[in-house]
Amino acid sequence: MAPITTSREEFDEIPTVVGIFSAFGLVFTVSLFAWICCQRKSSKSNKTPPYKFVHVLKGVDIYPENLSSKKKFGADDKNEVKNKPAVPKNSLHLDLEKRDLNGNFPKTNLKASTPSDLENVTPKLFSEGEKEAVSPDSLKSSTSLSSEEKQEKLGTLFFSLEYNFEKKAFVVNIKEARGLPAMDEQSMTSDPYIKMTILPEKKHKVKTRVLRKTLDPAFDETFTFYGILYTQIQELALHFTILSFDRFSRDDIIGEVLIPLAGIELSDGKMLMNREIIKRNVRSSGRGELLISLCYQSTTNTLTVVVLKARHLPKSDVSGLSDPYVKVNLYHAKKRISKKKTHVKKCTPNAVFNELFVFDIPCESLEEISVEFLVLDSERGSRNEVIGRLVLGATAEGTRGEHWKEIWDYPRRQIAKWHMLCDG
Repeated sequence: MAPITTSREEFDEIPTVVGIFSAFGLVFTVSLFAWICCQRKSSKSNKTPPYKFVHVLKGVDIYPENLSSKKKFGADDKNEVKNKPAVPKNSLHLDLEKRDLNGNFPKTNLKASTPSDLENVTPKLFSEGEKEAVSPDSLKSSTSLSSEEKQEKLGTLFFSLEYNFEKKAFVVNIKEARGLPAMDEQSMTSDPYIKMTILPEKKHKVKTRVLRKTLDPAFDETFTFYGILYTQIQELALHFTILSFDRFSRDDIIGEVLIPLAGIELSDGKMLMNREIIKRNVRSSGRGELLISLCYQSTTNTLTVVVLKARHLPKSDVSGLSDPYVKVNLYHAKKRISKKKTHVKKCTPNAVFNELFVFDIPCESLEEISVEFLVLDSERGSRNEVIGRLVLGATAEGTRGEHWKEIWDYPRRQIAKWHMLCDG
């Protein structure tokens, strides 16, 4: 048996191999430790983001790399609170840093103060480069206390007015609304938006976007109206309607604000104002009347409907004027089979239509036939509001049922009657 011999070179290779494996092991250990540290750091950064995202905020850059001169949100907030100058409670200055993730302001309660406090607050309202003024009426509306506070609060609307002399344009900025009531009983919130009309002509109608699930919406939307002379502003008025969007039915009306522009001076620059939102003013004496003429042709099996007049229509807004028109729907067995509509009559509560419509009746009798009349107020660019409703048919009661019975008893005769409108 031959003896086992090992050369000296083989003994020299063993330390080299061990050193190589040790180096690889050290590199793997360091890499694993660095990977674990990165994972822990990224998980912490996801829980507490260093920057707060501001949604649709004009004039503020939301990208972190450009926030070198702007205040950051997060861990530095505590240090900034100490160095931040005190702002009076009644100041109308809009602090952009107090917005939530949706760009809305937190709900605040306005408290009354003495007239001496108001004098100290007024000079500190604005520090921007542009000239801005606060109307005395807006300060009164924010500090006055009366018996109306015991009633239901509908919130406060904040906006600004300005006139651009170079472009001959009237500029309205709808800033925000605070303390709106909850129109959705399930979620206890609202989906508010605002419609604005310049009275009395109602030629200029605009509306803001809908902000979801908030009672303190911050719109910050600017509307510029060209072609309005500065001398005409004193004759105009602004009408704001605050609504809550409803996907499945008619939008809920929260309230309204009317601002007559007489006495408001805009030559000194932008004017910031606020007004309490009040309930919509709707006449309670009725929805008006509609004069309808009907004629049933038994030989041709047709029904002739003539929409003649409307009178005493309630005002749909604070201007006291409506733009009414009538939609006529024909139903058979509670299913709509035909529809017509009249032309719009501008700015009148007593409209004269004199429009005739002929409907083909799918059956030989009028027992399952009914006609619905909807009087609506034309609103350009938005959903039209129903002023009143009238239904004529065999199941109708009172004068409505008598009218329907007469056209069945006396065919080929045109019979006209006034009917009271009911709520739509």
